[in-house]
Amino acid sequence: MSALLEVKGLSRVYGSLRAVDDVSFQVESGTILGFIGPNGAGKSTTMRIIATLDAPTSGEVLLAGESVVARPDVARPLLGYMPDRYGTYEDMTVYEFLDFFARAYRLKGRERVERVDSVMDFTGVTGLRDKLTSELSKGMKQRVALGRTLLHDPKLLILDEPADGLDPRARIELRELLRALASQGKAVLISSHILTELSEICDACAIIEQGRLLATGSVQEVLARSASQAPSTEVEVSLFVPSGASFSEAAALVERTLLEQPLVTQVNALGQMVRFRLELGAGETPRGGWVEEASTRILRALVSAGAPVSGFRVRERDLEDAFMSVTTGKVQ
Repeated sequence: MSALLEVKGLSRVYGSLRAVDDVSFQVESGTILGFIGPNGAGKSTTMRIIATLDAPTSGEVLLAGESVVARPDVARPLLGYMPDRYGTYEDMTVYEFLDFFARAYRLKGRERVERVDSVMDFTGVTGLRDKLTSELSKGMKQRVALGRTLLHDPKLLILDEPADGLDPRARIELRELLRALASQGKAVLISSHILTELSEICDACAIIEQGRLLATGSVQEVLARSASQAPSTEVEVSLFVPSGASFSEAAALVERTLLEQPLVTQVNALGQMVRFRLELGAGETPRGGWVEEASTRILRALVSAGAPVSGFRVRERDLEDAFMSVTTGKVQ
């Protein structure tokens, strides 16, 4: 069974600038793919092409097996696009705004009324029905914009930086809405700079920089690959010091033992914990399992030295770590 969205060898050139360079990835129905990259990486250009708002220089985009490039009229009813900056009609109420776009989607009569009511209920803005869109908070405006995107019941949602500028509660609520949409079988392509948010909601991710795709796959796959490539990682050692014993002495023993070990840097005592970094030397190439090997050796050394270790944890990697591992920070 093919993916709902297939991006194949996509490129977009503006004069001397190659904004998108041979990008390929897929999005399955019922999944959320996080599109990650710095400003100017090519995320918005790629999303605009998928949304039929721009044409590629080369490559193909298939949505439900149909070419977005050759047959945009067929693709548009299947997708909903929410740009990073959206306009609202300040003299319209929330209901009027959604009803206007429902009419633009050619919904009529009872179907239109029921669809607008359903979308307002799903996005939690029913209580704001008669309020002007200009009077809404940023979070509520995002809900209304998402509702507009859902009016025609698209199979694919393309959301460009939907969490930008939202407060923590609004981000959590948006995350819950997106998971609910994925559970309905919709595919979601979402870009964001808030990588911790994406790691909590995404099933897959694609990392892009300078127009080129650097990594793609499930979140677990991308994290595993970046971990094997990473030149450093953070480790925490928890200590158990009985009442009446000296924590400073125990911490000093742990610090001395750690600093005697190869690859150990940046040793710091923090409360009942000692934190340090495992770091490869300059020019050393990471290989799979190097962190596990070093951790095992160091833990054995701590126990042999009599350190009161009650916990030993290599910090789990997240999308921020993966992003930093595979990108260079260069701009075009």
